[in-house]
Amino acid sequence: MWNFLLDVNIVDGPFLYTVYAIAAAVFIYLLGRGPGWSWVLTVIVVLIVGALVGAGILWVSVNVLGAIPGPILPEVWFWVAGAFAGCALAIWNLWYSRWWRKLIAILAVPIFSLTALFGINAAYGIDRTLGALLGISTAGTIDLDDPSASPSADPTEPLYLTWTPPAGMPAQGRVGTPEGGVPNTQSGFAARDAELYLPPAALVDDPPRLPLVIMMMGQPGDPDASFIAQVLDDFASRNEGLAPIALVVDQLGDPNVDPLCLDTSMGNVETYVMQDVVPWAKSHLDVLQGPQFTTVAGYSNGGQCAAYFGAKYPEVFGNLLAVSPTEYQGAEQPANVLASVFNGDQAAYDAVKPTTIMALKAPYPDSVAIFTIGANDGTFAPGAQRLSDAAAQAGMQTTFYVVPDADHGVSGLLGGLEKGFEVLYPRLGLAAP
Repeated sequence: MWNFLLDVNIVDGPFLYTVYAIAAAVFIYLLGRGPGWSWVLTVIVVLIVGALVGAGILWVSVNVLGAIPGPILPEVWFWVAGAFAGCALAIWNLWYSRWWRKLIAILAVPIFSLTALFGINAAYGIDRTLGALLGISTAGTIDLDDPSASPSADPTEPLYLTWTPPAGMPAQGRVGTPEGGVPNTQSGFAARDAELYLPPAALVDDPPRLPLVIMMMGQPGDPDASFIAQVLDDFASRNEGLAPIALVVDQLGDPNVDPLCLDTSMGNVETYVMQDVVPWAKSHLDVLQGPQFTTVAGYSNGGQCAAYFGAKYPEVFGNLLAVSPTEYQGAEQPANVLASVFNGDQAAYDAVKPTTIMALKAPYPDSVAIFTIGANDGTFAPGAQRLSDAAAQAGMQTTFYVVPDADHGVSGLLGGLEKGFEVLYPRLGLAAP
């Protein structure tokens, strides 16, 4: 029962349209309080004042307080202004009205607020279910075989030449949390449960060893493997069930805190990824071991992490895929990060930026880097372009791709992943060049 509710689609379909219809009905009722031009003018003034107050609060939150991470889509301004306008109308209905109108006016405030929340969430499209919005995973668990002894050397022939899918191979992969979780023995970082995607070829008896992708999502956000699973299932359907094994891990701990993918007082994220996640994945998952077959990927905040780890550890990650990335740690509020994390030491701050690391470690003998950005993502586009330019100058095999008609939400995420794996599949031995 609870899983059914948590799995309800809240970005389109009946649930969302029902919420919109209820809010519209309540709004229309509140509009009809009184006849005459006096009431019409009053309503107009109340709605305009409410909308301006909402837009003003949002503007201060974004541009002065820096309290909202990530870019603000145009729909957010509409929903915030609309919710405040509706709430102002509801409050106005409390005066000189009958008790049932007061009751509906009181109920209207949470109705308008929740409608705006669901509308904003639908605009981004990242939290697609009620469970995802609440940070509750319903993916279930995946039992893994006991880790084997040291794996044999990676094959010399591409997998697409030697693999024949057996009869009865599942048509789709599987998503779940690894049984027992990914330990944080070395870092002590309080990460939320990672999610694992196993492609169809990994779900058969005697499966082949497959490439590994370690991915991080945005902030706020969850380690949700459903998006990369959607893209990789599509690639697997066109490539005999072959796709990378993808492990989506948590680089935040608290979705409202950004530890910057470094070891800081907010958490030892770098140690977690490099000394907990990577060794666990390579010993517990049936994956190819070489850097050519190991990809670090990320979206938005996680895209910055991918750029950082891919630049700093090319001996581990031969490929990096940064989808709609933040340019560097704390790029949305660098002055605050400089003061609070680096104690005002600009040189120390600059030293951890991916572009600095790329310049220092150049040339990269065998690294592939893909950077993607939505065509309508003007906020993050310049930074993504600078990352791509720095990677190219450092000798990485670089692709920069603008996703048509995409923004910083789900359209940019899915479009970026699709382009990234289009580039990576031949490199990973999963498709012909």
